[in-house]
Amino acid sequence: MGKTRARIAIDAMGGDHAPAEIVAGALRARDELGVEVILVGDRQQIEAVLPANTNLGQLEIVPAEGTIEMHEEPLSGIRRKPKASINVAMNLVKQKQADAVVSAGHSGAAMASALLRLGRLSGIDRPAIGAVFPTIVASKQVLILDVGANVDCRPKFLEQFAVMGTVYSKYVLGISEPKVGLLNIGEEESKGNDLALQAYQLLQANPKVPFVGNAEGRDILSGDFDVIVCDGFAGNVLLKFAEAVGEVLLQILREELPQGLHGQLGVSLLRPNLKRIKQRVDHAEHGGGLLLGVAGICIISHGSSQAPSIFNAIRLAREAVDNEVLERIQGSVAIAEE
Repeated sequence: MGKTRARIAIDAMGGDHAPAEIVAGALRARDELGVEVILVGDRQQIEAVLPANTNLGQLEIVPAEGTIEMHEEPLSGIRRKPKASINVAMNLVKQKQADAVVSAGHSGAAMASALLRLGRLSGIDRPAIGAVFPTIVASKQVLILDVGANVDCRPKFLEQFAVMGTVYSKYVLGISEPKVGLLNIGEEESKGNDLALQAYQLLQANPKVPFVGNAEGRDILSGDFDVIVCDGFAGNVLLKFAEAVGEVLLQILREELPQGLHGQLGVSLLRPNLKRIKQRVDHAEHGGGLLLGVAGICIISHGSSQAPSIFNAIRLAREAVDNEVLERIQGSVAIAEE
């Protein structure tokens, strides 16, 4: 195992609810997870949202100037604003002053900053954003990657995503023998476009990938797969759709269950069950996606993230650090290339 007290750099200015919700989630993570938090951003704004009499132990504020706005082109934005909060946070990881970075800001800027400042792991052509989805099997999750880093992919990229996903599933999600699938329009080996057909052959031939075949859309949440790989275009559509479905389900429960006296009584009796349902389907409970393939731990959270989501993003970062995900991925890629 890795370090017992991870130092997490948090982009305090990134996201729709920054800095208040970002700071609140970071403080909770410090208190409950035992991590050191480094809040990166405008010192005055950060201090203004710190609760009165905040314990400053294991807490540091590193100043930054501005942020990359959502309308800005990622690469030009990070180059024009070298002191933006996401760049300063990435530099802390590069300089070994932090073990990981968490950001709910511009996801494209976070990825571009990670690539420019941290670089790619040796043997990885493209990084991928991995997101964890719930399944119909209680306490079982499935890792989908890529969910947005690469709109267009080559077969080799999907093979590398599968290697990285296998490592993450095994050492962070605790799946001893993960099952890897390829998102496709049919189960048969002959189904799909050129990308799927070629990727299937590569995955089948790679001894570092426990590949079990194609996964159709209906299989994603079945619990039959632990890792599913796809290009970032399909993955991002899938991610946003899944988030919407979860929100719709929760809203329906809120509207329909309390109807009438019997409904109100039922809600009281079912409150613990409803809480567990929310934990399984609410994307905020999962925190964000790990940017796999760069030479540093980077968690990209949803732009609408509030304190609970930031807390869970920091938890993901700590787990990745403690389980030495970077070192294990690098080792698996090196063996696969031999």
